[in-house]
Amino acid sequence: MPTLLLTGFEPFHTHPTNPSAQAAGALNGQTVGGARVVSALLPVEPHAAADTLRSLLDTHRPDAVLLTGLAAGRPHVTVERVALNVMDFNIPDNAGRVYRDHPAHTDAGAPSAYLSTLPLRAIVDAWKEADLPGGISNTAGLYVCNFVLYHALDCLSRSGRAAVPCGFLHVPANAEVALAVPEDRPPLPYLPQDEITRAVRVALEVVGRGL
Repeated sequence: MPTLLLTGFEPFHTHPTNPSAQAAGALNGQTVGGARVVSALLPVEPHAAADTLRSLLDTHRPDAVLLTGLAAGRPHVTVERVALNVMDFNIPDNAGRVYRDHPAHTDAGAPSAYLSTLPLRAIVDAWKEADLPGGISNTAGLYVCNFVLYHALDCLSRSGRAAVPCGFLHVPANAEVALAVPEDRPPLPYLPQDEITRAVRVALEVVGRGL
């Protein structure tokens, strides 16, 4: 049976939880789209996240990779089109560091960008059929989410596995994250956690059926 590697992120910044971690945990070990889901959490620190990701790719040799993370403020789920070779943080990572205009990969031969290899339009169409609003995003930001997408695609490319479907899915806040916003800050749009998890599952079904 094919293996789908699904990752989420630990909580970060002021958020009390990370809905991507909750979705990944709920789907771990399930069979989705004819493939077995193996879930893992990534730290919100770029170099530790890259080390963890490389270990996961080497250990599981997945047939597809779906990375997920929180984009608090977005109103619905989105799949990312591109990863850029740039880190430019507006907030510190969980190690307290901020990177400005810094390359995500310091190898001189590293490309400026990688395109997702997921079936993006098919995922969005499947969300619509499942009554889940969603879309394609042309920027994963320049924080750790973009960093791990870049490194996942780079690692697969350098190991001769560029054909492995790989990409990133951003989820909105869940109720717990939205409720934690201070009263003097604008309210966050959110989805119930069950709907976030369902959206991730639908995306996995599309990817799994293509393996």
